Amino acid sequence: MTEKMKWSKLYLFFVFILLYTPIFYLILFSFNEGGTMNHFTGFTLEHYSTVLQDSRLIQIVVQTLLLALLSSLISSIIGTLGAIGIYYVKNVRTQEVLLNANNILLVSPDVIIGSSFLLLFTIVGFQLGFVSVLLAHIAFSIPIVVLMVLPSLEEINPSMLKAAEDLGANGFQILWHVILPNILPGILSGFFMAFTYSLDDFAVTFFVTGNGFTTLAVEIYSRARRGVSLEINALSALLFIASLLLVLGYYYLSIYSRRMKKVKRGVAE
Repeated sequence: MTEKMKWSKLYLFFVFILLYTPIFYLILFSFNEGGTMNHFTGFTLEHYSTVLQDSRLIQIVVQTLLLALLSSLISSIIGTLGAIGIYYVKNVRTQEVLLNANNILLVSPDVIIGSSFLLLFTIVGFQLGFVSVLLAHIAFSIPIVVLMVLPSLEEINPSMLKAAEDLGANGFQILWHVILPNILPGILSGFFMAFTYSLDDFAVTFFVTGNGFTTLAVEIYSRARRGVSLEINALSALLFIASLLLVLGYYYLSIYSRRMKKVKRGVAE
């Protein structure tokens, strides 16, 4: 092992320690019997029990999950079709313009996106609530899906499409039986990315949410402003565990997709 590799691993270890130490500190004090984050006085599950008995909080969790599922599903459909449209544009300059337009949306600050949607909904007289948040989440998730699907499109062998055309397949049949199965890993990646972004988003949601609807991110922020409460620690710990399970599920799904690709290649050969 070279000296450069040793320093790179040490640097990576330091970065992970820096990132995860506050999270583990937060989780540790979610079990604190003392009720503060100053001193750990004893182990208790009282704060988790309080969170699970909070009917309003459970309703917000359900609303947040429903919002994330719907926005990621709709954005995956629109983003996949958009990526296919961009990839198969014949004019190279037009394709570059579309890609740059998609990338601009990716790097745009959430505050700008949120305030823009707030102005739009205010101008057209659209009532703020679940639907307004859903539309905003779909909007910022579509570029993410496009970015995840495009690399999968580049891996498709053009001879497969020509073979399907020679066998008499129409455009829809080629899309359904050839293109979509081959880009499924990219679609799933885009779906999971959109799902996690929707769960995590605060800035955009804060602008476009109404009085009758809120998400976990906004709720945690509003509770944290009232003062430090270990219920927030318990809720954050549960969210961290849920995110970890989601990442593990995506990891094993990716492994399964790669194995299926290898099997298909072996059969084709």
